[in-house]
Amino acid sequence: MNENSKPKDTGARVLIAEDNPAGREFIVRSLASAGHKPVAVADGQQALDALAKEKFDVLVTDIVMPNVDGIALALKAVRLFPDLRIVMISGYAQERMRAHNLDALVHRIIAKPFSLEEICDAVKESISLPPGAV
Repeated sequence: MNENSKPKDTGARVLIAEDNPAGREFIVRSLASAGHKPVAVADGQQALDALAKEKFDVLVTDIVMPNVDGIALALKAVRLFPDLRIVMISGYAQERMRAHNLDALVHRIIAKPFSLEEICDAVKESISLPPGAV
């Protein structure tokens, strides 16, 4: 492999916290196809454990999950990792409204069902913001 044919390491490291296996797999495949490096877990506690072990650029989290929900996860994650970008997803309008109260922490909220383009655009937009911007 010559220098010009090596893949560039430009994708973001993305942690995905989604309790639905099909939804989790869809997000992983979508972000991987866009050149990102996704790591997926099934709930908020597993996400906190993963954040403690590795550095991530973006957290994509469902709001409604067992153990630690997405809102509690976002609050803890931003306190521990202030530069972490957060994208929240939910199929419940009431939960999305709760997340809007976190506008200072969350970079984007996406309604389920969402498309491959929507999730990839949300991650791309969140990493293109300057540090500290929401």
